Amino acid sequence: MADNGIEVKNLYKIFGPHGERYIQMVKDGMSKDELNAKHGHVLGLKNVNISMPSAKIQVIMGLSGSGKSTMIRHINRLIEPTSGEVIYQGQDICKMSKADLQQFRRQKTAMVFQKFALLPHRTVIDNTLFGIEIQGVSRGEAEERAKLWLKRVGLEGYEDYYPNQLSGGMQQRVGLARALTNDADILMMDEAFSALDPLIRMDMQSILLELQEELHKTIVFITHDLDEALRIGDRIAILRDGEVVQQGTGQEIVLNPADAYISDFVKEVNRGRVIKVDTIMGDSIDAASARIASGSSLEKAAKMLIDSGENAANIVDANGGAIGGITIKSTIDAMVTPAVH
Repeated sequence: MADNGIEVKNLYKIFGPHGERYIQMVKDGMSKDELNAKHGHVLGLKNVNISMPSAKIQVIMGLSGSGKSTMIRHINRLIEPTSGEVIYQGQDICKMSKADLQQFRRQKTAMVFQKFALLPHRTVIDNTLFGIEIQGVSRGEAEERAKLWLKRVGLEGYEDYYPNQLSGGMQQRVGLARALTNDADILMMDEAFSALDPLIRMDMQSILLELQEELHKTIVFITHDLDEALRIGDRIAILRDGEVVQQGTGQEIVLNPADAYISDFVKEVNRGRVIKVDTIMGDSIDAASARIASGSSLEKAAKMLIDSGENAANIVDANGGAIGGITIKSTIDAMVTPAVH
């Protein structure tokens, strides 16, 4: 695994004064409800194993109570695990000393919260530089870095405003700018866009994806929204009752749901935005003049074919060589019925 990846291994969290006593019972099959009813303890996470890729966006999703926020808080150890490991750069975060953990939190991680978590008595720029100010960065350098990121998230000119003078979307941009100003390797986002109106939410997703193309941070993003997960996630892990039910790319999950629970999640998904042309392509087509890049979505391919007036296209690699072919019929069929792969 690359240096900035995060490896979660055999992670258990049982909330209550004697959680460690009940791990073996949980391993032996005791349910969340039974643990609570018999022993007054709550199962937060059960044998979670996730390899979070370096410089990519790892989404952790699930409904309320699934354990996703508990999971992300183990990465910076805001929650102590009952058992298990969280490995980063060869170190188990769960075993760090208090001093090492403090340094790790300040220098390696930054967090963006759902409720913005801005200090109301501080201006936009003072909120943005708050994290690096604590680290001891000089005021001049801190202001310079904060202004750069405020500009990047579209808030140039708002430096001297206070949070209550900004809309929800603008406040969340301040939260994102603050996290980026810290220049941490790991960016954790806990339902960061969930409180925003749909259009503003889409805008924030776009900003995040644009920044990630340049910054290549290791991002852990929590959401309960599958469309959001599919749009931004390089990899997705779906939790239910503290367990990982399925993980993989968005396309893998949509094409091969692990069980009825996942099937219910994905049945209303716009497959055309998720499935790639490579998944459905057949042999290259000699007569086709249209060319579509490998990795394009079916939705994009269908639009290109319709706009060009062509019935078929060749899929080409980065060097322009044909690696397969699609037709307008095969593309549209795959958008509404399970793709053959």
